[in-house]
Amino acid sequence: MAESAAHAAAIANAIKASGVAVRVQPQDFINILRRADKPLVIYAEAGFFSTKYQYLTSYKGFAFFTKSAAPIQFASGVELIVAEKIWLPG
Repeated sequence: MAESAAHAAAIANAIKASGVAVRVQPQDFINILRRADKPLVIYAEAGFFSTKYQYLTSYKGFAFFTKSAAPIQFASGVELIVAEKIWLPG
């Protein structure tokens, strides 16, 4: 139980809320996907001078967003949808 509380605290420390989407670090995003039964990830590339990889998923009623300088490798059970653009307020 203490491990779960520590993990939840780590995620809480890593997030910034932006509207209804919660921004998390890439490793926290992967950990959220591991908790989902059939995870669905929306993916887009953005950036002018360097490519940034953006990812969005839903878990327990919340939308989680992360971006990374390198592509994230997902487990085989993750359904990936490529989007032209992901836009978040703020």
